[in-house]
Amino acid sequence: MPLTVVAARPAAAEVQAEKYRFIVNLTDPVFRGFHHGRKKHDDDLEAMLERARAAGVKSMIITGGSLHESKEALELAQQLGFYATVGCHPTRSAQFDQFRGGPERYLEELDKVIAANLNGKGRVVAVGECGLDYDRTHFAPAEVQRRHFRSQLALAKKYHLPLFLHSRAAHKDFVQILREEGFDKDGGKAVGGKGGVVHSFTGTVQEAAELMDMGFHIGLNGCSLKTAENLATAQSIRPEWIMLETDAPWCSLTSTHASKAHLTSLPPALNALYFPPGTKPEAFVYGRPVKGRNEPTAIGGVAWVVHKLNDGVPFEKVTEKAWKNTVELFGLAELR
Repeated sequence: MPLTVVAARPAAAEVQAEKYRFIVNLTDPVFRGFHHGRKKHDDDLEAMLERARAAGVKSMIITGGSLHESKEALELAQQLGFYATVGCHPTRSAQFDQFRGGPERYLEELDKVIAANLNGKGRVVAVGECGLDYDRTHFAPAEVQRRHFRSQLALAKKYHLPLFLHSRAAHKDFVQILREEGFDKDGGKAVGGKGGVVHSFTGTVQEAAELMDMGFHIGLNGCSLKTAENLATAQSIRPEWIMLETDAPWCSLTSTHASKAHLTSLPPALNALYFPPGTKPEAFVYGRPVKGRNEPTAIGGVAWVVHKLNDGVPFEKVTEKAWKNTVELFGLAELR
């Protein structure tokens, strides 16, 4: 597929949308009008997707955060012609032990889902979301998270799939497990691995460097750009390891974040595409975004901030490199 770029300074020219990939939680009920378990407005999934297409989004990877959600992600990916991940988020890793038949059976079921969806439209392109989250051990104790993170790495080795990884306040244990399981260099190539991406990265410059040296990509979204320290880390990401995402409906770019100073230079034509004005759920208008809900369109804003952090690197080079990294890592040859 030919590359259509966004000019770095398109204010006086026709805006052309870039092609992007990003991570998005399309299985979240907020895209169907449900907020905190209550129906607040009509299902507007298709309207949201139309806005994304207008902003230049060409494809999406829908994340699976549990066995059940992975099946939902695959079903939706097959309906929409996107891609999906299969795995269990660290905050839900207690589900392994609660599952009828025990943790071994839960892992077997994840294995079966992957095996049945390796090819064609809506296929599995990564194992995950898996990893460690020590900020939320009230959902699953650290020991439980470690045990079931390790078990999911076996699936990535077996099927030679990249990993879609999550790490919060757990870097030491996170990299230790990866190293012990053979992912210490080249993304685990020697043991059947294919690298992966540590998504929604909020770690330090040093932590990012260690992960890149091990052969892992770094995924940036709004949560990765909140503070001055976050921006320094984002600026340190080597071009060959960078990926862009939204994690919609979460991780919005907001006015209180350090990234805001860099978004003020976003040309009006692009701002209208990436951050169209929204309404509160109670005042919903079909065709307009819902306030408080991050949308795929915001991927352009993430890219713009990274562009501004890397002074002298054109916007289109930032987006093109992130796109190529994504296509190569996840085996999306049909999108070239």
